[in-house]
Amino acid sequence: MRSGGEDLWWARDVRRATVFTGAGISTDSGVPDYRGPQGIWTKDPSLADLFTYDNFRADAEVRLRFWQVFAGRQGEVEPNAAHRALAELEASGKALRVITQNVDGLHQKAGSTPRKVVELHGSLATATCLSCGERTPAAEAIARLPEEPVCACGGVLKPSVVMFGEYLDQDVLSLARNIAAASELFLAVGSSLQVEPAASLCALAVENGAGLVIVNRDPTPYDDLATALVREPIGTALPRICEALAP
Repeated sequence: MRSGGEDLWWARDVRRATVFTGAGISTDSGVPDYRGPQGIWTKDPSLADLFTYDNFRADAEVRLRFWQVFAGRQGEVEPNAAHRALAELEASGKALRVITQNVDGLHQKAGSTPRKVVELHGSLATATCLSCGERTPAAEAIARLPEEPVCACGGVLKPSVVMFGEYLDQDVLSLARNIAAASELFLAVGSSLQVEPAASLCALAVENGAGLVIVNRDPTPYDDLATALVREPIGTALPRICEALAP
């Protein structure tokens, strides 16, 4: 394996690229990651319990605490240079798809075409009733605090994200797998690649002939499969990579 440093040899003549993004791509926008030195769960491991589906469903106090934490993290978060670089690369005519573990909607806000962004873990933009399935804008749910947000039918409202203990939507996962398998270059950006089955998309892409490039500060379980590793900050690395990939 060669370094992914200044010589972006692996970007040459790539026709179809897929970018798989994790929390690290959004940290420059002020959205903390989960497992990094300043990550949400690193600083307060107890918060991980709030992301557990069984706990959320069974305990009203856990639900209220979740909504309070969620409300405290909401704000005018803007896309950063990495999000914008991907949107600009797509706009240049490159065959590009984005598969994201993030739920912040920043790819779409930066200008990426919504239908070309696969949100594996859902979105924080809405809340879903666990009884009737109705979706409510998350802002409306937050406005009901300090009371626990509930649906008009009286059912429990849950942010429309995949929690621990829940399965990924199989249609969404199948779409992501098809995209990964059709890639010529699979670029994993800002993900610890520790959450499965999402991280296994890296192996699927490689098995189908794609080059795997990992852009991440820390080592990941898939580094041994990578064509190249890029350790420089995402905010500088990804715009440079997108420029090299542009048609």
